[in-house]
Amino acid sequence: MTLVEHLEELRSRLFISLGAIGVAAIVGWFLYEPVLDLLQEPFCKTIQSLPPANRPATGCRFIFLGAVDAVVIKLKVIVFLGLLIALPIVLYQLWAFIVPGLTKRERRMAVPFVVSSVLLFALGAALAYLTLPRGLGFLLGFAGPAFVPQLTGDKFLGFVMLLTLAFGLSFEFPIALIFLSIAGVVSSQQMREWRRRAIMFIAVFAAVITPSADPYTMLALMIPMVLFYEAAIIVARLLKR
Repeated sequence: MTLVEHLEELRSRLFISLGAIGVAAIVGWFLYEPVLDLLQEPFCKTIQSLPPANRPATGCRFIFLGAVDAVVIKLKVIVFLGLLIALPIVLYQLWAFIVPGLTKRERRMAVPFVVSSVLLFALGAALAYLTLPRGLGFLLGFAGPAFVPQLTGDKFLGFVMLLTLAFGLSFEFPIALIFLSIAGVVSSQQMREWRRRAIMFIAVFAAVITPSADPYTMLALMIPMVLFYEAAIIVARLLKR
């Protein structure tokens, strides 16, 4: 394929992905209320764990400050849900774009790639949700008893989305390593030799990528990534790479 053909291929894949996200966002419109209740639950638990004098007057209900903020909040959540629902299609389009540069044996990895990527992203998102109360409790009480938290819906939901994306994308780490080993870019021997530097990199990465930067969230992201690194070494050895 020429450069122009590659660009046309990329454009068509992007259009398909965006179309899938748009259709999935329609489904997300009907899921907005239950998802909002699900996201509000850890916030309510965190507020209830604070001393009575430090609890906001609005309880665990969110506020918005601008006239159009309510519209922006709902659209943001709907588009985010659309991205999550359409993730298998987006990942398949990504794989289909890079397939022409792969061997016949490597092309057979399409289904395992998509399935494992979706499962790992879902696992990362679930872990982000489970660590949310701990992270919120640390952050909201960090300034001391002189401050009362008053979060807007836009700020809180934006924080949750960033946390979910940070965990979900970080959990794709072993897929990237295994793909690089299959392509012959790295070997299991090299990954074993890079172990110490990799752990240091993972620690720095977890500190930078998590929006809360609290120790609970950082450790919750760092420990699985270290385990994934070890798992990638084992898989690469089994594949004789």
